[in-house]
Amino acid sequence: MPLFPSLHALQQTFGTREHATSGRPEVQSTATTLGKATPRQARPELYSAAFSAVDDPKKKLSAEAQKEFDKASGAVKAKTGQIELYSPGFYAAATFGGLLACGLTHTAVTPLDLVKCRRQVDPKLYKGNFQAWGLIYRAEGIRGIFTGWGPTLAGYSAQGAFKYGWYEYFKKTYSDLAGPENAYRYKTLLYLSASASAEFLADIALCPFESVKVRMQTSIPSPYTGMFDGLRKITASEGVGGLYKGLYPLWGRQIPYTMMKFASFETIVEMIYDRLPGNKSDYGKGSQTAVSFVGGYIAGILCAVVSHPADVLVSKLNANRKPGEAFGAAVARNYKDTGFMGLWNGLPVRIVMIGTLTGLQWMIYDSFKIFMGFPTTGGAAPPEEKK
Repeated sequence: MPLFPSLHALQQTFGTREHATSGRPEVQSTATTLGKATPRQARPELYSAAFSAVDDPKKKLSAEAQKEFDKASGAVKAKTGQIELYSPGFYAAATFGGLLACGLTHTAVTPLDLVKCRRQVDPKLYKGNFQAWGLIYRAEGIRGIFTGWGPTLAGYSAQGAFKYGWYEYFKKTYSDLAGPENAYRYKTLLYLSASASAEFLADIALCPFESVKVRMQTSIPSPYTGMFDGLRKITASEGVGGLYKGLYPLWGRQIPYTMMKFASFETIVEMIYDRLPGNKSDYGKGSQTAVSFVGGYIAGILCAVVSHPADVLVSKLNANRKPGEAFGAAVARNYKDTGFMGLWNGLPVRIVMIGTLTGLQWMIYDSFKIFMGFPTTGGAAPPEEKK
């Protein structure tokens, strides 16, 4: 008895015919040979329709969504008029776009921020994020997982509004002072200077809410029932200064963070467009916002690393700085307790959180700029040569 099937058996099973040009046998389906489909034969007429049933509505939905976006954008432009770049209306739009970008994204990741802050203050409290969320949920329910969402929404909305609005203003102002050629030649220095100036002001708006947020998140149970209760109790016991006792470390965390966030984002986006075929203007709205997300995510990873030691100190100082204790003494005491390696507690969680945050923030901000009829951020063209 032969070990392998004969050629005749294979031909009967799979079917063959001579290739028209080469004379070699060509495999044919059994359905063609026998005139009917076999139970296991693939039938393209069935699944090709399924593909089109999925793909066509997607394309139609995407086109409809784009049409609605353009319609809404056109209605806004018709009502407000075409807002000129660098006009008061432009800076107001940038301020509102920053409010949306930062307020919404920071509030969405409150559960991550909660665990990160608690692990920075007490590294032994939880073994991991999922264990932490499980313990918090069993003790306090879903509300406990979102502890601090109120001051987060208020604080980071205010910070985002100041940050993006003032950044656009300072970038334009410093660029005008430097002149077109120097502004392009030293553009990274320009981004760093503009973002540092903007964040200096933004943190003054953020600090009171950050103080309440950190105390709510790092004290178990939370000493406040909500944001307004926290603001009232802190000012009653410590005065207005109690809301700003974390300002210096907040500047130490946020100013380097924002300098890295804006300068690296602008540079990364420019590099992406340099490596893509054509010019930035050749790409549609969806492609440009996708580039914004990718550039923002990469920039966010760099931001997290640069600012993390100061972030740990902010959490600790807001949680345990004693009334009347000098800033330098409080920092020295916390550093002695924590050590250098302790300043990096929670870094992996923060990288995920800040990378996602920054990518989404730039995507939301640039989407809003497109909606208002402005160009997206980054990918600056060199100045025209003088003739």
